[in-house]
Amino acid sequence: MVDHQKRDRNDIYNIPVLGFLFKNQMFIVGLKIAVLALFIYGIAFGILYPTKEENIFTTALFWSLFWSLFVVVTLSTFGRIFCGICPHGFMGKYITQFGLKKKMPKALANPYIGISLLVIGFWAVYYIYPEAYKSPLASSIFFIILTLVSVVFFYIYKDMSYCKSICPIGTMMKVFGKISFTTLGTYEESCKECRTFECATACNYNLKPFTFDNRSSMTDCTLCMDCSSACEAVSFKLVPPSQPLSKKFQTNKSEVWAILLITAAITISMTFHHALGRVAIADEFIWSKFGMWIEDKIAIEGLDYIGFSAFIFAMISTIGLAAGGMYVASKVLKESFSKVFYTLSYAFVPLFIIGGLSHTYEFFFLEDYSNIANGFIQGFAMDANEVAPLATRKDTWIRMFSLMNHIAVIWALILMYKRINFFNASKLAKGVAFIAASSLIVFYLGLNIYKMYAFKTYGMKHHGNHMPMPHTGEYKTHYKG
Repeated sequence: MVDHQKRDRNDIYNIPVLGFLFKNQMFIVGLKIAVLALFIYGIAFGILYPTKEENIFTTALFWSLFWSLFVVVTLSTFGRIFCGICPHGFMGKYITQFGLKKKMPKALANPYIGISLLVIGFWAVYYIYPEAYKSPLASSIFFIILTLVSVVFFYIYKDMSYCKSICPIGTMMKVFGKISFTTLGTYEESCKECRTFECATACNYNLKPFTFDNRSSMTDCTLCMDCSSACEAVSFKLVPPSQPLSKKFQTNKSEVWAILLITAAITISMTFHHALGRVAIADEFIWSKFGMWIEDKIAIEGLDYIGFSAFIFAMISTIGLAAGGMYVASKVLKESFSKVFYTLSYAFVPLFIIGGLSHTYEFFFLEDYSNIANGFIQGFAMDANEVAPLATRKDTWIRMFSLMNHIAVIWALILMYKRINFFNASKLAKGVAFIAASSLIVFYLGLNIYKMYAFKTYGMKHHGNHMPMPHTGEYKTHYKG
């Protein structure tokens, strides 16, 4: 154990305010307790006041504050700190201590389970039946079920296995957190003399922080910061953004599929259905026509056939372009498709997490700010006037956030260039492979350019099939506390 450590200038633990926020265990535990209390209160409020007309607090808390504002913004900056203060992880840390401590069987120790729950259990359901998670009652029931499942897994299995495999956002947070400008590790010189490994024994996830730097990966670290209180040799450094993605590390197939499926389910599907769904010619798009054709054949009331169709077309487009481009790149590089696919697909990370900031920031000014403020005013019976949105779609300045989409493209291309240099090939072969492997990035760029062109050329659709996101709050509150 190291009791004193001379820290580098870029070590966050050495920066007065940030060092206190990220290292002080009393503050961190207090923050976790506050988030847990807010989580429980939001669920209870949704049960007591189950309709949208009487409760905007529950939906604002879960779908505006936690997702997407806090998750997306923190992932692109400090990494997986949401996991570090997650109510489930906080409870699990103590539940697992008196639980059965069994090893999770291989059939369950599979991160594809969590990815499937997120993509199919949430996003596919949302596009098929948009009202599924919008009401306060539905939101509360959703999180009650997740909480019960997590408690059972924490009690039965050791090493916080629920977070690693079953949690719907665990693998997503793990891979998209790589784009942040922070990394947790240790000071190598101090670790050379260590024989007690307190940083590892303090970790409830059974991880070894002293190996993170050499592996260029924090593996399943959730930034709970327990290790930093156990040994002073633990560091939490500011690094160039997405530094891990620029280095060689052991690729993980589930992470790559999380990148592609999340990009398809959120980024591309939303562009198809929510963004282009507001264009005057929205009914002419192929996913709209296919959705209307399905509706004619099935016609079950309440289902969003165009949304479902957009989701399917987004999946086909994303996976098809990524796989097709990588196949060509593998032939040019004379490497196996699997190696090329799982090495280069990490370059797509910015398309969702950086491109997603465009949507996140825009909706913060259009809806989320007022939803959150009014939700908390209502939820805690504050004596305050209703808050109006900070902007409307008529405000031209709100369009500046669309620049994040172009930054995402540039960022992804830079990562693709760096990762393609991991292969031994001629400059010409790498150049051709770069173009082919970047097919999805080019498609994303073209989609955003076409979106701007379509709005400018055809205008807005006055009565379309556009459905608001789960976090929107297009209703008034009648509950007075």
